[in-house]
Amino acid sequence: MASVSRMVSRLGLGLLGLVALLLVAAVAALLYLGVPNNAAGMAAKSVCSAAFVAKRPVANLLADDVLPASPVLKLISLDIDEKEKRVNARFAGLFARTAVWMPNRGCVLDVAGSQVASDSYFYAPRSRTPQPWPDGNSPSPKEQWVKGVDEAALKRVVTQVFAGAGDPKAANARGFAVLHQNKLVALQTAPGFDAETPLHGWSMAKTVTGMLVHKISADNGPPLNSPVVNAFPIGREPAWVAPWRNDARKNIRVSDLLYMRDGLANVESYEPWGAVPNMLWGNSNAAAYAANAVPESPPGNRWRYLSQTAMLLSAVARSRFPTDGEYWNYPKRNLFQDIGADSAVMETDTNGNWVGSSYLWASVGDWARLGQLMLQDGRWGERQVLPPGWLVRAKTPATNNGEGLGYGAQTWLYGNPQAGTCKGRGIPDDTLAMVGHWGQLVAMVPSRQAVIVRLGWTFDRKQFDGCQLIADVLKALPQ
Repeated sequence: MASVSRMVSRLGLGLLGLVALLLVAAVAALLYLGVPNNAAGMAAKSVCSAAFVAKRPVANLLADDVLPASPVLKLISLDIDEKEKRVNARFAGLFARTAVWMPNRGCVLDVAGSQVASDSYFYAPRSRTPQPWPDGNSPSPKEQWVKGVDEAALKRVVTQVFAGAGDPKAANARGFAVLHQNKLVALQTAPGFDAETPLHGWSMAKTVTGMLVHKISADNGPPLNSPVVNAFPIGREPAWVAPWRNDARKNIRVSDLLYMRDGLANVESYEPWGAVPNMLWGNSNAAAYAANAVPESPPGNRWRYLSQTAMLLSAVARSRFPTDGEYWNYPKRNLFQDIGADSAVMETDTNGNWVGSSYLWASVGDWARLGQLMLQDGRWGERQVLPPGWLVRAKTPATNNGEGLGYGAQTWLYGNPQAGTCKGRGIPDDTLAMVGHWGQLVAMVPSRQAVIVRLGWTFDRKQFDGCQLIADVLKALPQ
């Protein structure tokens, strides 16, 4: 303290001058790190999507979905235009970002005007009149359940899941569902949500991006073992591919992206100035941001969980379509509508890439449909929606040893006895999972023919234990 006093004395600063100097330094640091830009972008995007994709009332969205995430966000103010489906967010009244809803793209940051996607495509949404699964989101009639389901035990699980719902300091669950042998034996939502409300899956989008790439590769290329630099047809190659041809990145294969083993020097950091916020809310082209990372390890050798890698997969998928309109339509037209997941929306970045790392919205029932589709290896009723082999691909470990044993093709291998997140927790070895930030989970257990879905807005990780939830649900289901 004495050294600070001497410095102040030498500079001729009083107490107010010192405070002003520190304040200027703090603001300069925030600007250098991109915090105001990221914070305003996060707020505009989050509120726009919750309002116009999920169609929730706008009054409390900032307080419920944004402010509890970080103290920095308390400096955010909003202007919401419900008619134009536009949200303007300002950080400290100075740094503005805008998100606007667009057909087939969800809410998009910093686009000019209210652009309408070309080749727009819509289909009739599911009736909100309650209907039993699979046509609707009401539980299957009990006479269809497999004998041995412990309904009382399931009800106890539901009660525990929704303890603290609506409280950002608690577990704050928003949706829950259980499928057993393709019968919906439980589905519930928190107050303020219903069975048709799209819910944000965060990184669960990665698994669906993997499904889409698996399908696109089988139908239209590129082969998954081909180098990424050779995956782009003429006229559809992004600018970042050329530098890749001049260094070790030329050896990265599409399959390396699928299994998170590209070897790039990206990191998965979530501070307001971290890599993921910079990519999602600080850059107009998230895939290009990811591609700028230098090679750090030979491709195929090292596993590292990275949102950036999923964005590179999104860019590869984009190149396989003659127009962006066809690309934006593809998830609905060729996956979601085939399984009745009509609430599902894959959002894009400003440049037009699917935000396949982080931005897929779907109702709790539609997340269950995506899980059931995986259990059935891409088959839905009489239709083979995904080419056969997706389940095997998803559950094949990324590497032969180490942490990569706990991860497959954009899918967590929760039950892997060597490296699974839930190893030693009493769940089956074959348990797979889509997992997302703040407590999103779709667990799939092939040996028990079960799908377990939990969505929420859980800021405190200690408030939700996904492994325990899976174990508790399985105890209520027959062996």
